[in-house]
Amino acid sequence: MRKVQFDDNSEPTFDIATKFLSGKFETLQSDSFLPWANFAEWWAAIGKLYELGDAVLQDAEVTAPEPAGNGTTGKDLTAEPRVSAPESAGGAERATAPGGEAGDIAYTMSSGFIRRLAQFDISIAFSSYQSGLFYLLGRNPKGGAHLHQSALRKPMGICVGGDGSLTVAAGFQIIRFGNALEADQRINHTFDACYMPRAIHMTGELDAHDVALDGEGRLVFVNTRFNCLATVSPRHSFEMLWKPTFISALVDEDRCHLNGLALRDGRPAYVTAVSRSDTVDGWRDRRADGGVVIDVETNEIICSGLSMPHSPRFHGGRLWVLNSGTGELGVVAQLEGGKGVFEPKAFCPGFLRGLAFHGNYAFVGLSKPRYKRFEGLALDRRLDAADSEPWCGIQVIDLSNGACVDWFRIDGAVAELYDIGVIPGFACPMAVSPGAPDVAALITFAAEKADVAQARSIDQ
Repeated sequence: MRKVQFDDNSEPTFDIATKFLSGKFETLQSDSFLPWANFAEWWAAIGKLYELGDAVLQDAEVTAPEPAGNGTTGKDLTAEPRVSAPESAGGAERATAPGGEAGDIAYTMSSGFIRRLAQFDISIAFSSYQSGLFYLLGRNPKGGAHLHQSALRKPMGICVGGDGSLTVAAGFQIIRFGNALEADQRINHTFDACYMPRAIHMTGELDAHDVALDGEGRLVFVNTRFNCLATVSPRHSFEMLWKPTFISALVDEDRCHLNGLALRDGRPAYVTAVSRSDTVDGWRDRRADGGVVIDVETNEIICSGLSMPHSPRFHGGRLWVLNSGTGELGVVAQLEGGKGVFEPKAFCPGFLRGLAFHGNYAFVGLSKPRYKRFEGLALDRRLDAADSEPWCGIQVIDLSNGACVDWFRIDGAVAELYDIGVIPGFACPMAVSPGAPDVAALITFAAEKADVAQARSIDQ
């Protein structure tokens, strides 16, 4: 249900609540606290997004919270399903929002998208700072698509940790989620992973972009506001780890729009920036071809002439980069020589941000460009030449030939994504927002530790 209430300061608190019951588990997905200054813009952008209920098209089910009065309890997601006919082109399956007119928001996917997730035994995490939602896309027990969404303030970078954790940069926080379920446990007989917020670092509004865990488990993130790589601090908002040599001082000015981070052998290795500018907001005048890739260890620029590059990732012995302003996924060739060249491998119809891999396939995030701010980029010409419109969603690219083999598309109120993560081993995950009642209500513990404690108490 959706509850809107105002506190003494007339600031709105939103509770998007859904109760899931299964055995001894009772969880309540909910919440987002949004300062009043952001409310009008946020609500206009999101429209009726929260009015989504179950939507079924043949074997595809897309589930999201729906409004139901202003009570304090949740309800099962059992909205009356609507069935639409498949689109004739591309084998697409389309789900629209119940309770609202088609076009408010709709999810469209290729006919093989969910089968591919099942084949790879993965699910997908993605973020949208525009909607204020963190999404987990998987498959339900019936074999259809299941989209779970959790309200977070400005979710951006995502890190899928080797320890099974999820870390998300979200506004003034960096949140580390841990899966609370054992392998044989389910919530609502559906969710095989329940990501609970286990560590929250209050960093202040740093405009944190990419986030990662290095080989020692240390949290490293791109502090875009201060033009540096940083880690969390027990005392301060952050501790600087590294900054480009062309940035003359650690200063509260987004000068070069440092945004992307790639690890190599467990260490921060490469970053992307929109420019090498050393003046406040200087990067905005270099969006067309001022983008650079920097080697962190040598602090040398190893690739230049890019258009707003994002999401560098080291995979399969190669450095992959999204040349966002041209809509291209590519690699930095001649990397070991110190002066790399960007080689495009695939064109995707959108402003690209968010890149993750599974084997020989790349999962690429697409956004619709904000033309008032990003007009005039090469992407415009590429789209005109292809007689295509930009769209928002995810494309699955076969790295052997650059072909898009599957896709997931979002139409309507949500037009921008930031990051993507591939979650191995789980079919249908969910996440709980830090302010949700279930954070207090859902108690889990390791059984073996409880058994040991009980045995000790008996002996005494």
